[in-house]
Amino acid sequence: MKFSILFPGQGSQTPGMGKFLFDEFKEAREIFEEASDALQIDMKKLCFAGSESELAQTENTQPALLTVSTATAQVLTKQFGVVTSATAGHSIGEYASMVLTDVMKFSEAVKAVRFRGQSMQSAVPQGQGGMTATLGLDEAQAEFLCQSAVKQSGYGPLSPANYNCDGQIVISGNLKTLNWLKENFNPIIFLENNLPEAKRAKLIPLNVSAPFHCEMMKPAEEKMALFLSSVEFKNSTVPIIQNVHARIETQKEILKTNLIKQVSAPVRWTQSMQTLKTLNNPMTIECGNGSVIKGLLKKIDSEFFKVFSTNTIDDLKLIETAQKTPIQA
Repeated sequence: MKFSILFPGQGSQTPGMGKFLFDEFKEAREIFEEASDALQIDMKKLCFAGSESELAQTENTQPALLTVSTATAQVLTKQFGVVTSATAGHSIGEYASMVLTDVMKFSEAVKAVRFRGQSMQSAVPQGQGGMTATLGLDEAQAEFLCQSAVKQSGYGPLSPANYNCDGQIVISGNLKTLNWLKENFNPIIFLENNLPEAKRAKLIPLNVSAPFHCEMMKPAEEKMALFLSSVEFKNSTVPIIQNVHARIETQKEILKTNLIKQVSAPVRWTQSMQTLKTLNNPMTIECGNGSVIKGLLKKIDSEFFKVFSTNTIDDLKLIETAQKTPIQA
């Protein structure tokens, strides 16, 4: 049996993440050591003993998540014999997909995401950008809301950043625009513009340090292009569904180009999971910390996807058992 391997993104981090893997498996310990050597920081201390605020710093979050996700993947493939049919990662999680499929070396990838986090953090001065979760809106409504807010407030940019699932779309951009929207949002605008009613729509400002995945991240994208220009990429033998366009790619130059573009482009997660469905394999593993991906897939298509977590030894044993169980038609 093969599994689709999905890697979580920023927001999935928690203190103590990955410790059970480190304690139990040599493969995980080797990944943590490799990350520490590559970055000259103590990755064990950061992941196991770091505070929530320390882990929430983007330059720390991204390499920490990549390390835990890669350690998990190493344990799954080498200890439990998991075979990958396809892979995707939510934002920073896409780098874990590249490592899993041997497109990038882990040591190079962890340096890249550390630099990515620093570049994204420094791209916009503190207090000039932000992100807001919209609840109860579909894609068309979220896109219209951004366009309308920019036009009426006189500030910009503002655009969808994460298409997590219908009813949960994050928008990102100028903090002045977001503040204006918070004060002036009225769901009646959708009916007035021939869009579905959204009586229960809510806007929830997010506690983030920068406006990720919008055009304000262009300076960070340019820095990543320079950084990755000297990093060797290889073709993937496993389908990788990329965030930028939600399509399958395997060619190294396209994979690299899209990895650069995703810094300022929206994460098309809903669309990516629809692409994954066309491969007709419901067996899916959320490979890394937390259960955010599992929650999103439940909302996207709970009947199709069978999602396994990787947060405990018992979770890994369930995957081992599932490999031996025929899929029921």
